Formats: sequence, C-alpha cells, structure tokens
Amino acid sequence: MSKALDVTSVADAQAGKVSDIKVVGNGDTFQLLCKASSKEQGWMKSAKAMETPSGCVVQVTTQQGDNVAEALTFVPGVKIAEDVNGGRKLVSM
Repeated sequence: MSKALDVTSVADAQAGKVSDIKVVGNGDTFQLLCKASSKEQGWMKSAKAMETPSGCVVQVTTQQGDNVAEALTFVPGVKIAEDVNGGRKLVSM
C-alpha cells in the first residue's frame, strides 16, 4: 500500500486523498508549518506545531520509503503565523 505524501490537513485527507480516514478530536491540533515530498522518490519531510499559552510544541518528521523518524521539542515564547506558499512559521509572541 502506498501512502499519500501530499496530505496537508485532515480536511485535505477527507477530500479523497485517504479513503478510510477516521478522526477523533481535533485532527488539526498540530498545524503544518512546511512540507516537501516526492511521490516518485518516496520521501517526505514536514514540520508541524501546536500552540500553547507559553509557546509551541514542534514536531518534525522525515520519511524515506517505509522508514519514519520523528522528533518533538518545546519552543518557548513563540506562536504560529502565516508564511509563504500557504505555510506557517514560528514568530516571537
């Protein structure tokens, strides 16, 4: 089974990119900051963030074929703001 590497949100997945998606709670709690992928080469990299009152939890994901690596960290004193190409970025509060 191949994965849809170009999904950017739950609404995007529900629009036909993932036929059997099931969501509990707010599936977009983590907002996509940036993403790059190649279906032909089978890789994807993304950064997502979740705002809290004192900063953001940031998750980075790298996928190469079936191998996935993820990391999470807390960045104090920042919030999510709009960026170029429909993306988002972290800025000081």
